[in-house]
Amino acid sequence: MFAVPRSSSPAPSSRATRNDVARLAGVSPAVVSYVVNGTKKVGPDTEERVRAAVAKLGYRPNPSARALRLGSTEMLGMVMPSVINPYFAQLAHEVELAASKRGYTLITANSDSSIATERTQLEHLAARLVDGIFLCSNVFEPDLRDLELASIPVVLLNHSAETPARDSVGVDLLHGADLAVEHLASHGYDEVGIVIGRTSGDEEDGREIGWRESVDRLGLTPGPVARGPFSPDGGYDAMRRLLRAGTVPRALFVSSDQMGRGVLKAAHEAGLRVPEDLAIVSFDGSVDAAYSWPTLTSVAQPLSEMAEAAVEALLGPPHEPRHLVMDTRLVIGASCGCGPLTGHSANR
Repeated sequence: MFAVPRSSSPAPSSRATRNDVARLAGVSPAVVSYVVNGTKKVGPDTEERVRAAVAKLGYRPNPSARALRLGSTEMLGMVMPSVINPYFAQLAHEVELAASKRGYTLITANSDSSIATERTQLEHLAARLVDGIFLCSNVFEPDLRDLELASIPVVLLNHSAETPARDSVGVDLLHGADLAVEHLASHGYDEVGIVIGRTSGDEEDGREIGWRESVDRLGLTPGPVARGPFSPDGGYDAMRRLLRAGTVPRALFVSSDQMGRGVLKAAHEAGLRVPEDLAIVSFDGSVDAAYSWPTLTSVAQPLSEMAEAAVEALLGPPHEPRHLVMDTRLVIGASCGCGPLTGHSANR
């Protein structure tokens, strides 16, 4: 029996090293790093040999070794109340794009609007040694002491108020509510009610404060207040309560597009026409607003700018903690009485 000659190259294995690839390709280990990590250009023939060797050996870079070498995992985390809420899904996408420009990968996690789950998700991200975390919390001052001990920086995103010693990014909720109430008043409505989402803490939501102040400033009658979770079910149940109590006003400010969808459903079931019988302006400017029927007039948050500002706060040069406030704009739909218009924005 003839002996089968052994190959001089290692058998394909997930344990193949950078040196193995270098030997097979006939290059230095540094050149393998240039090709695999895309950190430096090499000649096309050299790159082709390296990639062929990588494929043949099944080489996979060791992320732990790379993180140790760079002092960074090049991963960021993001915790939000609901990954299925289109607003937060859009925001996470914008953060992912902004992080990717700087060579970072984003890991997202869902807290289900639970403070306990939020804490657990933060612990999981810390265990992955992420380089920083974006936190969309339902409380104004979340407990971040464990992350401080682990030296993991945090930016509070979608955060409306300044928090001592923290970077935060959000919009002026009071001004956004004022845009909504002013617009409804411009249609001649002298009574404006509110459907407002519940937060996890005891703090009053800025949209409710802004609604109250705007109604008072414009000399309007404050309509009924209906509360519920920031979800379609929350808006639906809140609207059903107004219907049962017989207190539905002619105009409503709704604190999120998700709740707005629920309000629309309950109104349609009750035979109310929107905007003929009930005018609505919601908040967020998400895809929910554009694809509701009728389309929701909504106070839109600038998600791309918020994401860029949050990534810069986390990865940019060292600085004193600061609260960045972004401008909102009114995106006109049909639910307010402006007619079958979509996608028209008004900056005020």
